[in-house]
Amino acid sequence: MVMFNPDAREQGRAFDFELERLSSLVADMRRIREGMPISELVGDAPPLLDRWSHAERPTACLMGYSSGHPLLPGTGRLIVTSDLWLISSDNRWARTLSRWYRLGEPLPESRNSIWKRGGSWQ
Repeated sequence: MVMFNPDAREQGRAFDFELERLSSLVADMRRIREGMPISELVGDAPPLLDRWSHAERPTACLMGYSSGHPLLPGTGRLIVTSDLWLISSDNRWARTLSRWYRLGEPLPESRNSIWKRGGSWQ
């Protein structure tokens, strides 16, 4: 999750880093869809991952009472969002992997908890 300033054009190094990383992923996905051979896609010497397995790790998300969600109808419905990618420095906007959210009042105990990490989950 990266903090952004809704009133500024320049967003900082963490924002730019994630933008480049995600842009690269999307570009690779488009190339796959267009039929590019994997040998051309990966370049000369991608690293080898040996004795690998699937793993899981926690990811930042939001939970709260949703109203007006396009897939989870109802008013005041408790939900957990998809992965949280962006949150505005004024705590009014959040972008998850799937959509934007307007943010109302946070739970009292969670105020400023994100910013204790410096505005980034890296």
